[in-house]
Amino acid sequence: MPRVLSRPASLLLGLLLPATLLAVYGISLWMPVRAWPHLSTFDAADLPAVVIAYSLLPRIATALLAGAALGLAGGLAQVALRNPLAAPGTLGVSAGAALALSIVTLYAPALLAILGREVVAFAGGAVGIGLVMLLTVRSRLDPATVALAGLAVGLYAGSVAGVLAVLHTRQLAGLFVWSAGTLTQLGWDGSRSLLLTFVVGGSATALLARPLAMLDLPDTTARGLGVPVGLVRGAALTLSVGLTAAVVGQVGVIGFVGLAAPALARLGGRGRGMLLWSPLLGAGLLLLTDQVVQLLSGRDGALLPTGAFSALLGVPLLLWLLPRVAANTARPAEIAPGRLSVHAAPALLALVGLLLGVTIVALSIGQTANGWAWSTELLGQRVPRVAAAGIAGVVLAAAGTVLQRVLGNPMASPEVLGLGTGAIAGSGVALWMGLTGSLVRFGFGAAGAGGMLLLLLRFGRGDATRIVLAGIAVSAGAEAITALLLASGDPRAEIVLLWLSGSTYGMQATAIWWSCVLLALGLGACLGALRWLDILPLGPAVATALGISMTLARRSMLWLAALLTALGALLAGPLSFVGLVAPHVAQLVGLKRAGVQLLGAGLAGASIMITADWLGRTVLFPSEVPAGLLAALLGGPVLLLALTRIRP
Repeated sequence: MPRVLSRPASLLLGLLLPATLLAVYGISLWMPVRAWPHLSTFDAADLPAVVIAYSLLPRIATALLAGAALGLAGGLAQVALRNPLAAPGTLGVSAGAALALSIVTLYAPALLAILGREVVAFAGGAVGIGLVMLLTVRSRLDPATVALAGLAVGLYAGSVAGVLAVLHTRQLAGLFVWSAGTLTQLGWDGSRSLLLTFVVGGSATALLARPLAMLDLPDTTARGLGVPVGLVRGAALTLSVGLTAAVVGQVGVIGFVGLAAPALARLGGRGRGMLLWSPLLGAGLLLLTDQVVQLLSGRDGALLPTGAFSALLGVPLLLWLLPRVAANTARPAEIAPGRLSVHAAPALLALVGLLLGVTIVALSIGQTANGWAWSTELLGQRVPRVAAAGIAGVVLAAAGTVLQRVLGNPMASPEVLGLGTGAIAGSGVALWMGLTGSLVRFGFGAAGAGGMLLLLLRFGRGDATRIVLAGIAVSAGAEAITALLLASGDPRAEIVLLWLSGSTYGMQATAIWWSCVLLALGLGACLGALRWLDILPLGPAVATALGISMTLARRSMLWLAALLTALGALLAGPLSFVGLVAPHVAQLVGLKRAGVQLLGAGLAGASIMITADWLGRTVLFPSEVPAGLLAALLGGPVLLLALTRIRP
């Protein structure tokens, strides 16, 4: 037993030791160590003592309790679902809780005073995870499908919250700062509430420990031993949602801890061993993160959002752990028969008709000062935007199709694997530096996407689960850096924020022309690799037997996907869901072979993006909602429908 526990214990010591040293240093900035004994009897006029007693010490307690609660919540979710990807952030719990708080803050603020943030957050989190379970019941809670559903629900809830933030910026300004995850405390009330929640949750977990350990067995075996699998699983997930809601209600969304802590705790074994170490490692991870945040902020500096910063410390830990994750939850992609399906031609014609229809509407119908009107007088302004949206939809759909077929994973897409995040980060750096040339920004975006791809190849090592985990990790890290930049107060952050939302505003004809050239080259490369795209999903053994070099083919197609993603990000920002949804739309209408799926996905992606751009600039005229957010709102239901059709 000591040998089994040595790795998690060493990790815990490695987290708590530097965190403790940083905490001692931070407190000593306010009061010398020799004066600490007087804290028990300090005078109210002694400002340093008041700050320590009612801000710094409660903050330490809050970090420990919030981290422990999130670690336990993630551990419960992973044990209940037998899924190493399960966590509050990947099951839609955190996103649902944050969205519920945004909606209630805007439209029913009195409920916050009556029910409290925790109850509202619990309701939102419960709806989020409930929707995930409903979507995946047909697949019998298959881990890959659950992770995909959680991601889809999370992105959808985040997109709705983003639209609300655009429409009600002033009303949600305070909530936006708070929801980024801040542990700033003005007393002990928050830590007392978290302590009560954790004691109740921990006690309930202890009572469930034995039946939870039986969930490692197949459901039929566990039921044969007298374990009510459904009841135990439901109780564990309810506890997970409750713990997460308590943390979100008190300190906002703290990213990554709920995923990283259980992943690290797996080194100590599954079942009760993991549930023991998850809260301890979560507490240590969040405490160390918060102490680093305070060190960087300085005694009198503006505090950075701990929730965003937590990813920066959690990412290296999870990437280090990836080689030790052995489970592969992906299934080979479904391959159609050798001949073209008789349903392919009608499906393609329908998608072409849809694209033509939305294009005509987007170019001809709009709002003016006199209301809705059919007019072609503004074609000069509308054509570049419509073209940019259409090209972005096509290239991201093509990138998503390539990724899903090459990796044999329905979760693969530029959004999930971090390629879009890397592209937008690279282009955003160019924009931050004042480099506004389109080709220069494309180069920076391609470099960012390429850097993300190198990380995926380095840490994923060809395993689907590892690649998804690596994608989640690097995306979280890049998003954390973006959040820190936006929190810096720099005026340039507003330009980056607009672009991050996915806006086609201000698109020039010159950029459209060379984008068409890049689009033609990218699609030509895809068409030249159709044989690879048809065979690679069948697995390494089949591909090798047919004379295909897996390493060459896979890496070539991944680099192609990265370049396509960079072009899409340059034209319209990081477009949530388009690269993930469009390939599923093509499969839903029966386009399963590589060639027709690429064509159908491109048509669907272009239709989604053009529709989103048109709605964004007309529905709330003269206000405008970024196309990227509306693309997620339009594509989300399609993906959710596709998830209900997945069988194990």
